[in-house]
Parts: sequence; structure tokens; C-alpha cells
Amino acid sequence: MKNKIFNILKARYLLNEDASKNWIFILYLLVLAIVMIANTHSYEKKVFRIAELNNEVKELRSEFVDRRSELMKIKMESNVADKMAKLQIVPSSVPPKKIKVAKEKSAWEKLWQ
Repeated sequence: MKNKIFNILKARYLLNEDASKNWIFILYLLVLAIVMIANTHSYEKKVFRIAELNNEVKELRSEFVDRRSELMKIKMESNVADKMAKLQIVPSSVPPKKIKVAKEKSAWEKLWQ
């Protein structure tokens, strides 16, 4: 038992006659480890990119809300009236009237009546 442990520690299994099988297995493990490291690195990159994009979306959403509230203030009738008063244009004191246009009958409909 003690002899087997020393052989493992001294890496005798890499120097035996059938060592090529062991070397192939070790190379396989090495390639697998490199692929796993690259995959983890790629995953972390994507996670950081997603976090950056989420922050950007939050900023753009808040900017949108700010701009929309500014637009609503600008479009208010009192603000428009104040700006037009500077140009000596005042709102009408007479409310607008709706004009209703009756549907004109076509020649075909006139013939059948």
C-alpha cells in the first residue's frame, strides 16, 4: 500500500510502458479544463454586458419620463397662451362651432327615390 502511494506521488504511471494511455487521458483533461475556463469567461462577460444594458435601459426610461413631463408642461394651454401673448396673439373669447356636413346623395340614390 505504501509502495503504491509513493509510485503515484513519483508519477511512475507516466513513465511505464503503457504510459501513452495515461498521457492521452491527461491531455483530454487539460483540453476539457481549458474549454471550461473559456466557457466560464464567456458567461461572465455576458453577465456583465447584461448588467450594463439593464442600467442603460433604466437611465433611458427615466430620461423618457422626464422628457414626457416637460412636453406635457410645454403643451399646456396656459403656457401656449403666454408664449402667444408675447407675439400679440390671444385666444378667442368665442368658442369654436362644429360644422356638420350632410352626406350628399349620389346620382344613383337620387334615381331610386
